[in-house]
Amino acid sequence: MDVTASHTQADCRGVSEILGRVGDKWTIQVVVALYLGPLRFNGIKRQVGGISQQMLTRTLKTLERDGMVERTVRPSTPPQVEYTLTPLGHSLSETVRQLADWAATHHRQIEENRLGYDSRRPQG
Repeated sequence: MDVTASHTQADCRGVSEILGRVGDKWTIQVVVALYLGPLRFNGIKRQVGGISQQMLTRTLKTLERDGMVERTVRPSTPPQVEYTLTPLGHSLSETVRQLADWAATHHRQIEENRLGYDSRRPQG
C-alpha cells in the first residue's frame, strides 16, 4: 500500500466519524438552538424537544470537545453555565440551515416518492 492510499483511507475514516457526529439528530438540534445566541442548559433543553438531560449533557460535552460550543461558567450562587456557538459551530450552523432549507423544500416530493415506492412493492 502506498502512502497516498493510506493517507486517503485515514482521511475518509476521520471524515466519516465527524459526519456521523454532526449528522446526529441531537447535535443538529442543539446547534440550531444555539444559532441565535447563548443559552443556559434548561433553555437548550426546552428548545430541543424530547432530549433527555443525559443526552443533552453528552451532546454538549461532545460539541465542546470538538470546539463547536463554548461553555462559560458565570460566578454566582448557584453558578450559571451558558453555552454558545464558537466560530466553528457557527460555520456548521450555516451548513445545517442549508440542509434544513433543502429538506423543507423537498419533503413533500420525498413523501410522495416513498408512497409511490411502497405502493409498487409487494406487502410482506
